Amino acid sequence: MQTSITPTTIRNQLRKKFGIPGKRTKRPILDELIATILSQNTTDVNRDRAYRALRSRYSTWEDALRGNIEDLEEAISPAGLGPTKSVRIMEVLKGACEEDNCSGFDNLKTMSREDARSFLLSLPGVGPKTAACVLLFSCGIPAFPVDTHVFRVCGRLGLLRKKAGREKAHDVLEEFFPEEDYLEIHLNVIKLGRTVCRPSNPLCTECAFSGECAYLNELKVQ
Repeated sequence: MQTSITPTTIRNQLRKKFGIPGKRTKRPILDELIATILSQNTTDVNRDRAYRALRSRYSTWEDALRGNIEDLEEAISPAGLGPTKSVRIMEVLKGACEEDNCSGFDNLKTMSREDARSFLLSLPGVGPKTAACVLLFSCGIPAFPVDTHVFRVCGRLGLLRKKAGREKAHDVLEEFFPEEDYLEIHLNVIKLGRTVCRPSNPLCTECAFSGECAYLNELKVQ
């Protein structure tokens, strides 16, 4: 940790700028898992287009599993990486569906966080961020997803060591932030990363953390 900024300060400053996020519609576990796989390496807009196309083509996940992979790949093409994501989704469906009933992951809600996370990470194409999204958004299990924006913002604030990878970042940020604030801070940090703490040309003068930002302080020294 390279900063004296506190979790409460981060939460309150983000809340002052963006408010408290509204309630997020909770998807069933399998729906959230597939939507998050679609979100990998693409924008939210493209993910949503691909997810809508997928649900429009198949009325149930059982139908998708019974279909052919070429049709599935075509449906999710707006999300990009169709050949890879279609295989991952089909493998996930095979693991979730038994006897024409795709409810194989419902028991995740009764597991401990680490057991549920380990199970999700054992699935094809599921990394720490995807697993954390499913735990947080669908299972009601506290987890802190680290996407591109969260990794960048928290790195610049000095919450992560410079050489820390995203996998380690999940552990560090889950320890740093209180569990009850995971969802709010995750969503608001993403907003900060998209609008202010951008990858290039960040709007540092508009940032509530400019006085405590390790990234900005480093620039001043140079």
